[in-house]
Amino acid sequence: MTDLTASGFSACPACDAAPLAQRLADRADVAQGTVILSLPTAHCATCITDVETALTAHPGVRAARVNLTLRRVTVDAPGLNADDLIPVLAGVGYEAHELDPDALSATTADRQGRDLLMRIGVSGFAMMNIMILSVAVWSGAESATRDLFHWISGAIALPTVFFAGQPFFRSAWAAIRVGRLGMDVPISLALILASAISVYETMQSGHHAYFDAAAMLCFFLLIGRYLDHRTRAIARSAAAELTALEVPRATLLVDGAEQTVPVASLRPGDLIRIRPGARIPADGEITEGRSEIDRALLTGETLPVLAAPGQMLSAGEVNLTGPLTLRVTAAGRDSSLARLTALVEAAEAARGRYTSLAERASRLYSPSVHLMALCSFAGWIWATGDLRLAVNIAAAVLIVTCPCALGLAVPAVATAASGRLFRRGLLIKDGTALERLAEVDTVVFDKTGTLTLGRPTLVSADPLPTGLRPVARAMALASAHPLSAALAAALADHPAADLTDVTEHPGFGVSAHWRGRMIRLGRADWLGLADDEERPTSAAWLAVEGHAPVRLEFTDELRPGAADCVAMLRKAGLRVVLISGDRQAAVADLAARLGITDFHASVDPQGKEAMVADLAAGGARVLMVGDGLNDTAALARAHASISPASALDAARVASDMVLTGSDLVPVAEAVATARRATRRIQENFAISIAYNIVAVPLAVAGMVTPLIAALAMSLSSITVTLNALRLRD
Repeated sequence: MTDLTASGFSACPACDAAPLAQRLADRADVAQGTVILSLPTAHCATCITDVETALTAHPGVRAARVNLTLRRVTVDAPGLNADDLIPVLAGVGYEAHELDPDALSATTADRQGRDLLMRIGVSGFAMMNIMILSVAVWSGAESATRDLFHWISGAIALPTVFFAGQPFFRSAWAAIRVGRLGMDVPISLALILASAISVYETMQSGHHAYFDAAAMLCFFLLIGRYLDHRTRAIARSAAAELTALEVPRATLLVDGAEQTVPVASLRPGDLIRIRPGARIPADGEITEGRSEIDRALLTGETLPVLAAPGQMLSAGEVNLTGPLTLRVTAAGRDSSLARLTALVEAAEAARGRYTSLAERASRLYSPSVHLMALCSFAGWIWATGDLRLAVNIAAAVLIVTCPCALGLAVPAVATAASGRLFRRGLLIKDGTALERLAEVDTVVFDKTGTLTLGRPTLVSADPLPTGLRPVARAMALASAHPLSAALAAALADHPAADLTDVTEHPGFGVSAHWRGRMIRLGRADWLGLADDEERPTSAAWLAVEGHAPVRLEFTDELRPGAADCVAMLRKAGLRVVLISGDRQAAVADLAARLGITDFHASVDPQGKEAMVADLAAGGARVLMVGDGLNDTAALARAHASISPASALDAARVASDMVLTGSDLVPVAEAVATARRATRRIQENFAISIAYNIVAVPLAVAGMVTPLIAALAMSLSSITVTLNALRLRD
């Protein structure tokens, strides 16, 4: 059984949110020397590769990971700062800034969306006017009349394409300037070619100009870019949601007076005032006041918890009912919220098998698409001698082969899945965990602290004579053992007797004298008694000289959702195994209550690891769910692993995911979500491949105009992203 008291954790994850985060901070999960930069122009898988390659090649940089959803890069570079790294990214054509929280705010995102909407409106208005003029041309206008309409159309279309196409042109120019071919280069080239060939046709009094196609191409490309922007915003990552909980200012108490100061200026030991309804800006300990705290966004707990002096609170929680005074223990980047955000970002930026496959495909894009367009142009010139037709076909090929859908196939799914699980109270530490979790077929549970809360309760005080209850309470208060704490809580309505010579005997119990008589509270064998090992309950004995020994029975409370979790896993076809170091009777009783037929008792830590290894050797993909030091080796050995927030530090370090709430149902939901995520990724790859198999030959064959190519490219990207968002249901 895990000694939760000795570890410094209670069995209630909601009560442990701040200590958990403090231990994360103490472990310094985010290494010193980490630099975080915003990347406002990053928008595709090629951007990820370019940025990471450039940074990792720079001396002093140990690792770099791009989070495309948040448009930021986290760089492990001890001794370097943002000023050293920004020029590196500028050298490969990417704008970068030292991370400013405002860059990730909804205000900035809305401003980007409004800019795209404005350009869509301009191009759409111009497109409709040009199409009205084109009606006359396509209806048979000749010579001077036709040329006039073409020139008027050009006067509208050329400024429109120049203005509305800025998002593509800027990105393309930044890439070309440093000798790189990004995804926006062929798009920009297609817009320029469509406009140039239209000007040429007009100057030559040609029968057809394509100013309407150029404007429509720009219009639909912008719609695709905006919808991509919106779907990314809808599929907000867990890291973005955590970042949104940050509070910029706090009310500092200085000699009793209140001052509003930036949270970054707070230091450990400062006293801050938290008003009712306010979000807590820093980690700390309550020194004054009582209230209720809403921890739903951090732990998944739906009910408020009572807050009183001495209790630890975490940044991001909400004070509901009463004013509180908090002594700061950590603030800013050292707060629990910042540390948890860093964990999620690291998970989202990690590379799995599917991510690597998508990136390799994206890296092949630029050379292959330009070569394909060039070959199409040369082939049609040779076959027809029609320059205009060859240019149009080459432009269509450039547009239709854009691998935006392939680039979104994995990130969109990973973001939607991690966001869904985070909202259900499951924090993903390892970005490859979803892939591995989807493969599991066997789930191994620990008992105490995992399927149960590790919080024993007294079954009944009836065996204890009324006259001895004050004595029992005083003895219980003298010990830190979990059973003693449960006994003291059960007898809280009784006064504590006056004892002398109180001595705790670690591993055995407590002895004392009361009214000249020897009293002992502890194990049966220590008292020279024989206990019934067949009983499923734990027991402590109270022996008072002159009285018959009293057996006090304790039971461990089931973790909320444990029965539903096991039932859901079994319904999904997974094998469920219970492995515990507890007594056979206690383990058998719990297994019967949960409907688990495969259980093992009295298993030591080495035995747990060996059993997990044996299952793996037999072909099983094991998910280990455990919380204690004795589970650490098994957690590390398993194919995937989950620990509750109440787990010891070593267990949380060894696990891939942390269950931040007390409910166990998210474990079963995580397996189901991981399987759905894998199917969505495979479906997205299939959509991307099918799109290219159909669209590319049609474009090369001259059956796709640049306008249709733009529509097809946008629809493929939107389809992939919307398919990923189905995970949110």
